[in-house]
Amino acid sequence: MTSRRLRLAGVLARRGAQGVGVAVVVSVLCFLLVLRLPGDAAYRIAAGRYGYDLVDQEAAAAVRAELGLDRSAWHRLGDWLIDLAQLDFGTSLVTSRPVAEEVGYYLLGTLQLAAVALAFAVVIGAGAGVLAARRPSGPVDRLTTAWVASVRAVPPFLLGLLLVVVFSAQLELLPAVGHGTPASLVLPAATLGLGLSGLFARVTRDAVVEVRSSEYVQFARTKGLAERWVLLRHVVRNAAVLVVPYLGVQAVVLIEGVVVVESLFSWQGLGHALVHAVFWRDVPVLQATALVLALLIVAVNTAVDLVVLWLDPRPRGSGVSA
Repeated sequence: MTSRRLRLAGVLARRGAQGVGVAVVVSVLCFLLVLRLPGDAAYRIAAGRYGYDLVDQEAAAAVRAELGLDRSAWHRLGDWLIDLAQLDFGTSLVTSRPVAEEVGYYLLGTLQLAAVALAFAVVIGAGAGVLAARRPSGPVDRLTTAWVASVRAVPPFLLGLLLVVVFSAQLELLPAVGHGTPASLVLPAATLGLGLSGLFARVTRDAVVEVRSSEYVQFARTKGLAERWVLLRHVVRNAAVLVVPYLGVQAVVLIEGVVVVESLFSWQGLGHALVHAVFWRDVPVLQATALVLALLIVAVNTAVDLVVLWLDPRPRGSGVSA
């Protein structure tokens, strides 16, 4: 028990230090990115506030003076890092609302979308993978291979457009865009989930085949256990040790994919906010949104480490056992 607690403390300390480093690096990179964007940042911010029809050079100059955009870039970056150390994200340059409130609202939308998409991928992918593993090279296994190839060959934005054409334009069953209703969540979640389900099915299939052919599973069969109990007691848990880390990798890919999918379906999430923050040069929102996305990846990796530690409490590298 003491060894497990030490490993748990080591995981949390390592991931905590990683989170601090990610926060600094992402903040600096986002700030430098905005500086390299073409155009007048003050003019873009003024246009975001008042609209392009009502903005002129005087309005842009007023915004520049108000926000201190005429100060040196390093001075502004230093102010941001000091505020970040105090967990103060400032206010939006366009809406004048607290950035923490805006990012919190968009974070909830992204978590909803990611959770439904991941559940969709796990249910379909794990189910297909387990069925395929029962008869390697059988009909279900071949269908799974074809499924993996088909869903991975289609980019998310193209898959989303195909789903819109079929289920929204042709069948008129689901809305093409929107936010806040279960119906508007289906198409973006399916777009993300379908792309993940194919590879997840393949990884689950390979893990189950490997565990089923192991010596301890063969020994469990010789003891007279029914196949379903062999599957539940020995195969599933040990296969999960192999599958969960891959699930964490796919969750990271899922977080990255929300930028495209949320913009395509006008879903109010972090990806949607990030695109608009770049367009309007809203630096505080941009930095906070990118920071939260990066920290979500750190959080996912931490959760994967903890789940694997719970499933397989032995030191890493000792192999899988019953």
